[in-house]
Amino acid sequence: MATLEEQIKSAEDEIQRTPYNKATQHHIGRLKAKLAVLRLEREKRAKGKGGGLGYAVRKSGHATVGIVGFPSVGKSTLLTDLTGAASQAAAYDFTTLSIIPGMLRWGGASIQLLDMPGLVPGAAKGRGRGREVLSVVRAVDMVLFMIDPEHPDFHALRAELEGSGVRINTKPPKIVLTKSDRGGLTISSTVKLTQLAGGLASQIAREFGFHNGLIVFREDATPDQLIDALAGNRVYLPAILAVNKCELLVPAERATLLQRLRPFQALFVSARERIGLTELVEGIGKALAFIRIYVKPPGKPPDRDDPVILRQGDRIHDLLNRLPGDLDHGFRAAQIWGPSARFPGQTVGREHGLRDEDVVTILVQRGSRGS
Repeated sequence: MATLEEQIKSAEDEIQRTPYNKATQHHIGRLKAKLAVLRLEREKRAKGKGGGLGYAVRKSGHATVGIVGFPSVGKSTLLTDLTGAASQAAAYDFTTLSIIPGMLRWGGASIQLLDMPGLVPGAAKGRGRGREVLSVVRAVDMVLFMIDPEHPDFHALRAELEGSGVRINTKPPKIVLTKSDRGGLTISSTVKLTQLAGGLASQIAREFGFHNGLIVFREDATPDQLIDALAGNRVYLPAILAVNKCELLVPAERATLLQRLRPFQALFVSARERIGLTELVEGIGKALAFIRIYVKPPGKPPDRDDPVILRQGDRIHDLLNRLPGDLDHGFRAAQIWGPSARFPGQTVGREHGLRDEDVVTILVQRGSRGS
């Protein structure tokens, strides 16, 4: 009987050698589902054996960003330049043998940067302590990919994260799974399914042992998206890409590299020459979708030196949770000046969506303490 690794290799090889077309899409979909189940079993067994020594990092600040790259692309030098953290740097592989944190500031926000050991091909399978490093990546708020002219294969780097269940710059699929003990499997959708028609959705579900229950699609999902939903262990992270040592590239080489990196947009930097670092920090802040909210006490000017840091999509009730005191209990209304206000001083409720650099006054009921 084939071992687990042999079964995984067999499924991977069959997927690679099977041309994708309308006639084979069901077969490939089932193979991908089978492969995902086998990989989940491998992870389960690895955890059961202890999985080796891991890395423990205490998260700090408003968000944590992991610097992910191959060995010797300049991650340690970049961390030192941006944060002043003492991360050992040298011109040879595997200098960093632990996770080194540092802190940088962006628009009032504190962002923790993590310099991690370089990934190597096969990291998702455990090579080069890859599983331990990738477990840290799964816990961050954002990924900063880093490559250089000698290690330009960004797509291979990203594939290692994909292989560990990390999905980059995408959102969880709009698929609702409801398991039951009996009654069979029911597939329902609010949109037309163009890529999971003909029973493919139920075939994939059964590979995961999902035989009874309801699957509701609220978007035209792909087989890969359904597999991710069924696996249940995927992490969805924003990411940006930096090309370090840009001083080594002539304009024609830059253009060729940009073409290879598509659809990803790259920022060209040099940690050694301190080129492009301001733009990189700005890119990190934007990718984290921070918004700065200035609180204005009644009758006083706002404190623009100490904004409350929230995320895009946050509302007044999220701001209340970040302010001292029991403002949520005594909340009556809020007044808004800035990008989200239809007119200066607009009165809004808890569900009002905030935008970057809004100025907010919290109005509370009599007898309550407000801002």
